[in-house]
Amino acid sequence: MTPAADAFPVHRAEIGGIGITYLREGIGGYPLLLLHGYPETKRIWWRNVRPLADAGFEVIVPDLRGFGDSDLAVDDRYDVAAHARDAYALVHDVLGHAHCATASGDLGGVVAQDLGLRFPGFVERQCLFNTVLPYIAKEYEAAGIPVERDRSKHPEMDYFMRQATDADGLAAELDTPERRRAYIADFYGHRFWAAPGTFSRDDVAFMTEPFADGAKLRASFANYEYATGNRIAPEMVHLFEKNPIPTLVLYGPEDHVVTGDFVPRSEVAFTERVGPLIVPGAGHFLQWERADILNQALKYFLRR
Repeated sequence: MTPAADAFPVHRAEIGGIGITYLREGIGGYPLLLLHGYPETKRIWWRNVRPLADAGFEVIVPDLRGFGDSDLAVDDRYDVAAHARDAYALVHDVLGHAHCATASGDLGGVVAQDLGLRFPGFVERQCLFNTVLPYIAKEYEAAGIPVERDRSKHPEMDYFMRQATDADGLAAELDTPERRRAYIADFYGHRFWAAPGTFSRDDVAFMTEPFADGAKLRASFANYEYATGNRIAPEMVHLFEKNPIPTLVLYGPEDHVVTGDFVPRSEVAFTERVGPLIVPGAGHFLQWERADILNQALKYFLRR
């Protein structure tokens, strides 16, 4: 059963002049940082927080800057390094943890990979699913894995190109809370990011509510602008090398945006890994769609 919308108290920390909101359950356990992606907020982890806290973890679930209940960035930065620095400041500086583990997909997976390499030794283990993998084309090609050079031609990537290259125009079209929520609802429905039937109408309403705010929706598009150079990140992302952090790799095959080449590429990208393991009945939102499998996998992967 999914917990109620108000099941967990929401905390707030001031980080670099930005209010970052987060959940914190199971205080005193091993710190486990759960990072959401797009089009998500901390709510995507609602089915994971209580089981993982009960398993002995201190579960920390922030809204990234510009998402959910967190503030917009005072410096207008929404690049991966900025998100990673916020996460480090929250877990290390505010909550006082020298180390943690992470679990994440989509944008959160990129942030987690950067976090672990930007702050060596901080992330002891990580779980990744349905996310962007390191840009190491030569290594993939050497392993016999074809590298897609221009995915913009794929029809399922239309949202990516519009958000990345015409964010202001798209935001102007989505000029009411209802239109903004309907736009986000598509990702949980007919775009087939998720396995059919894994999000009810009430679930979709819960996930889309934070995106009714026009400024927050526009801020979420900025993450795509960096990917195409329409915004220039002031810091290089740590995503151009193999990743040595011990990693549990999962893949939800019902995903129509992160395609099946994720599986062989992840075998090359992570030098210390378990998997990749295929999770049946899951797509892009694996933590919600098959929370039972993810929760159990994390309990065993992170046992000390």
